[in-house]
Amino acid sequence: MKVINVSNRLPITIDPTIHRSSGGLVTALEGLAVDEYALKWIGWPGAEISETRRQREVEGLLEKEFGCTPVFLSKKEIEGFYHGFSNSSLWPLLHYMPSRFRYEPAWWDQYRAVNEHFARRVLESAEEDDLVWIHDFQLMLLPAMLRAARPDLRIGFFLHTPFPSYEIIRCHPRRDELVAGLLGADLIGFHTFGYLRHYCSAVTRLLGLEASFNEILHDGRSTAVGVYPIGIGSTRFEEELNGEAYARHLASFRKAYAGKRLVLSVERMDYTKGIIQRLDAIELFLSRRTGQDDVKFIFVSVPSRESVEQYRDLCEEVEARIGRLNGRYASVHSSPIHFIHGSVDFSELCALYSLADVGLVTPLIDGMNLVAKEFVACQRDNPGVLILSEFAGAAQELFSASIVNPYDAHSVAQAIEEALAMNIAERARRMQPMCERVMKMDAQRWARWLVHDLSRAAAPEQSSHSVLDASDRISDALESGKKVAMFLDYDGTLREIEREPSAAKPNAATHAVLQKLRNRPGLDVSIISGRTPDDLEAFLGSYQFGMIAEHGAAIRRPGQSAWERMDRNISHSWMEQVLPLMRLYESCTPGSFVEQKRTSLVWHYRRTDPQFGSWKARALVAELGVLTANMPLRVRHGKKIVEVTTTHLNKGAAILQMIGGNKYDLIVCAGDDATDEDMYQLDVPRLISIYVGEGETRAGFRVLNPAAFREFLSAALELPEPASKRD
Repeated sequence: MKVINVSNRLPITIDPTIHRSSGGLVTALEGLAVDEYALKWIGWPGAEISETRRQREVEGLLEKEFGCTPVFLSKKEIEGFYHGFSNSSLWPLLHYMPSRFRYEPAWWDQYRAVNEHFARRVLESAEEDDLVWIHDFQLMLLPAMLRAARPDLRIGFFLHTPFPSYEIIRCHPRRDELVAGLLGADLIGFHTFGYLRHYCSAVTRLLGLEASFNEILHDGRSTAVGVYPIGIGSTRFEEELNGEAYARHLASFRKAYAGKRLVLSVERMDYTKGIIQRLDAIELFLSRRTGQDDVKFIFVSVPSRESVEQYRDLCEEVEARIGRLNGRYASVHSSPIHFIHGSVDFSELCALYSLADVGLVTPLIDGMNLVAKEFVACQRDNPGVLILSEFAGAAQELFSASIVNPYDAHSVAQAIEEALAMNIAERARRMQPMCERVMKMDAQRWARWLVHDLSRAAAPEQSSHSVLDASDRISDALESGKKVAMFLDYDGTLREIEREPSAAKPNAATHAVLQKLRNRPGLDVSIISGRTPDDLEAFLGSYQFGMIAEHGAAIRRPGQSAWERMDRNISHSWMEQVLPLMRLYESCTPGSFVEQKRTSLVWHYRRTDPQFGSWKARALVAELGVLTANMPLRVRHGKKIVEVTTTHLNKGAAILQMIGGNKYDLIVCAGDDATDEDMYQLDVPRLISIYVGEGETRAGFRVLNPAAFREFLSAALELPEPASKRD
């Protein structure tokens, strides 16, 4: 089986020779290549290559030597897609920093275009049974693009950054497209449950879908969601700690820093890493230790996005701040902070990790932060103390670390003091369980875990019967001159549900199918709804269809204008007891409202906050259940409504009234929620029941949404082509 790994960058560097680069994702996927999976990598080579001949040369070399397929980008695309949309628009919001957020419509155009470039490359390579694994925020549109082109593909997506709360992601002008783009995947992975929860919340609020913490149902299929905290390449660290280069650097550092206790920070130069806030804490720490110079802070800061102005400004601010602190707190022997703005050799880095008394990892927010895990992996002989930001994903796993709020300089300074004072036995006790987890739950295990789950991701749920069978049965009956009756729900079945019920008037697509229903010989049509007779008359009165209003309280037979009341002998005095409770929930649930009909009370909550509305609806149903326990009432929890009506009235009974003595050769009923289930259980011959939407139902057939149902009806109603034309 082949895994097509798709990321913004290929694991190669062109400078000017081409060689493989390292990184957490590269390390993670190395294990797949030696297991049962063949690995192919698709991504941008990291440099602008505009000349066609050079592109062909690079592509041939990458395919042959590295198993990589390049996606070449122009300078304009790099600027708009990468520097613009990805780094200046998405990155700040994903990291809870809307004040740094910028947006330009042209960036969005480039972002979408580059995702389309990636899609074409994947489609050129993807074969049957391949797994496509897409990485990170630069390619959030790619899963949906691939799904549209190749529904058979098995697609996974992993987000390496945080996913923010709904209140943050909603700031983005393209939030709907970004959130929906991921749903093309069969499996979406996150580092922590918090990020997963936030994504599900965004799906619910922005897209109106029902999302659980296991899966999201949409468009007739399921997207699984899961938590997969990434690890480090533990084998590489084990080998390095037993190597000669590591031993040599460790001895050199011990000599250079003799008599000093080391506090080590390692990160990219990025505003999300909390470097300025950490310097605030260090200044507080140093101010309390006037005259003491036995502690050395080592900052290893890897350059990042130096072409972006705000990153250059950050670097200048950090350098200036460190210069002031060194000037103020230096002694004749040394300065307190050693700042390294550049990459450090891996052997040197491992030696620094091992020698450090304290690992200071305090990002303002981080998807995972592998530096924390790398520090833990190197604490073998003389364990140090890990001080870790509570806002790093790693804090969900490394429970024995000293967890701090990076915005609280006083608590961070205090944590440094306590870490330096901690005895060796306590340090070892804290470090051991973290080290065991880091070495066990490594990067390769993470990759195998996620790919295994992707390969087993559930296939789209299929109905036990193809809806084409129902269409053929209807067509055959009509063509052979048999008598057919249709009972069709309106809202959510013939017409999409609107937040405001009065806005759900028939649109052009609905009118088109209604015209076909009216013009087809041998067909009796009745529209069945929870709406009032006046509503149905206003929306559909011109069609002269049969109508069933308020779930069966009133009926108007086909071709007639008079309504018959089915509730003449039914008392509605119960409303005086139930209405105050529903009004109470209306008042305490912003966006909800009560609709009082002749035969029922309906509490609508489609305009409320989705989670709050669902919570209040469940509470209302429970209270109504107690209140109406000894009354002949039914409490229905439908789609964004809670309805109370008498048990004597339901859609199934109303259909039997409409059928009367008519003998139909075929009866079709269709609906979209719990109030329609009575229709599907009718004991009548030759019944076709159709459910529109997702979820459990007793109906025999299913279509995805009103648009699909209208298409189904149009196909079933098509007149046969005359024999002369066929000939």
